[in-house]
Amino acid sequence: MAQSSNPQSSKHELRTLWLASLGGALEFYDFVVFVFFTSVLGKVFFPEAVSDWLRQIQTFSVFAIGYIVRPLGGVVMAHFGDRYGRRKVFTISILLMALPTLFIGFLPTYHQVGVIAPVLLVTLRILQGIAIGGEAPGAWVYVAEHAPDDRRGFAIGLLTSGLTLGILLGSSVAWGINRFATPAEITGVYWRLPFLFGGALGLLAVRFRRTLHETPVFLAIREEALQSRRTPLGIVLREYPVAILRAIVVTWALTAVIVVEILMTPTLLQKAYGIHPLTAQSSNLLATFLLVLSTVMMGSLADRYGSRKVVLTIGPLLLIATYALYAVPARVPGALPWIYALVGATAGLVALVPLLMVELFPAPVRFTGVSFSYNVSYAFWGGVTPPLVTWLLHHHSLGPAHYVLLAAVSGAFALFASQRNVSRHAIDAVDSNFVQQS
Repeated sequence: MAQSSNPQSSKHELRTLWLASLGGALEFYDFVVFVFFTSVLGKVFFPEAVSDWLRQIQTFSVFAIGYIVRPLGGVVMAHFGDRYGRRKVFTISILLMALPTLFIGFLPTYHQVGVIAPVLLVTLRILQGIAIGGEAPGAWVYVAEHAPDDRRGFAIGLLTSGLTLGILLGSSVAWGINRFATPAEITGVYWRLPFLFGGALGLLAVRFRRTLHETPVFLAIREEALQSRRTPLGIVLREYPVAILRAIVVTWALTAVIVVEILMTPTLLQKAYGIHPLTAQSSNLLATFLLVLSTVMMGSLADRYGSRKVVLTIGPLLLIATYALYAVPARVPGALPWIYALVGATAGLVALVPLLMVELFPAPVRFTGVSFSYNVSYAFWGGVTPPLVTWLLHHHSLGPAHYVLLAAVSGAFALFASQRNVSRHAIDAVDSNFVQQS
């Protein structure tokens, strides 16, 4: 897509990016707010006679169900996205997230209806998992196919910033409720507020997203009738196994940074080094806020200098900060906010992962290729990483940092190898031979 100097065109691009980012933030808020109230939900949806640790496992299992169904949801939604349009699926995904989130806020408790309560909770969580499976891949493909060549990194960085903002919003709401309400009040009724709030905002985002336009790339695909008779997933698995493997590896790097450094580290530092919970949580909020900003910055730098130079320059700083995060606070607790800030400021490199993935697959099966690779990888590593990193920390104080190093180096090799050895597909190129080849 050629760069346009038309002010009206630029205004339309900014509006598209803003609405896509806003929707992504709200959808990820709806998905992650569950984890911030795990302890309370365990008391609300499971019998009191069950021990605390078993209730915790049961509730985390319900949370994990959302990850387990992500690949299925992502493949199904991507199939329709490649067949019938990015915009339609892009709108349906947020609706499918907003309604279950809203309904969770109205669910009866175990005390009121017995085992029906957790069954309903699991059902709604499955619907959320299906929705989130299509959200990030669909959003990345959508904005990539809208953005001009020289602003694609910025566009994907801004969208990734929106997804991260959803995590920050969920964490902030949880902090505020725990700060101003008593445990009894939270267990009684206040736990419902984050879900009602998220569901209502999600429905508002649905209304905004309905005003978005289909991508020029998909319109060209439909106009030239370039969809293959075979299913998109079959084409991707048969024709692009190397692209799938590389996308899975770079997604592992993204997962390691987000799951270990942003989601797990506050708890790990408290357990391993006795860091005060308030210190760990406030430092984490600062890092997440800077991550929201740094994803945009990294995308913009990639537009100007290329992904390779950005990774080689910023990557070492991220790894140094990661090792410091697990080595320094044990000796100098006061340094934690500063180190965590450096982690957040450099972790924006994760925005380069979707920038690579959207270039690995041709337009007619792009949504499916990105969604399948991303969701399969995230579902696997999202499940394996927490227990593995906890085990590593038990055996060595720098175990989590070693894990991030391994994932990051593997991701960098996959990124550079794809740039050297794979003839990447131009985002706005529509290959007229695609149907014949497929």
